[in-house]
Amino acid sequence: MTKKKTKVLVLHGPNLNLLGEREPEVYGKMTLSQLNTKLKAHGQNSFELRIKQSNHEGQLIDLIHANRKWAAAIVINPGALTHYSYALRDALAAVNLPVYEVHLSDIHAREEFRKVSVIRDISVAQISGKGFGSYTEALDLIAAAPLKKAKGK
Repeated sequence: MTKKKTKVLVLHGPNLNLLGEREPEVYGKMTLSQLNTKLKAHGQNSFELRIKQSNHEGQLIDLIHANRKWAAAIVINPGALTHYSYALRDALAAVNLPVYEVHLSDIHAREEFRKVSVIRDISVAQISGKGFGSYTEALDLIAAAPLKKAKGK
């Protein structure tokens, strides 16, 4: 009997398509394609992943809505939308799925505006500053407690 895999929507926000080129001293040298390949390898035994990237807030919201009945959890790196997108926050809250906010860099050790997250209060966890490990830690948390809901949901 094959174990049923947990369905996870992984979303990469604005500018993450430039990974490997954009400020490698902050975000590392791994490209988005390499990151996605490593994510699939990390989760191959436990997860069915749908991985998408968009530079457009509305497209990310549409992806959240479209996958709300498919996914059991969402891992999201909202990029700069982290700091001000109430529309993205509301979409994540509306679908009533556990949300794991991830960041490659340590947002708490950077510019003041990056320390604010409008996503954090509806997330099960916020993981930052671990590079690719931020994503794998989120998947490991989902594997440990796949149906845990975020605070306030």
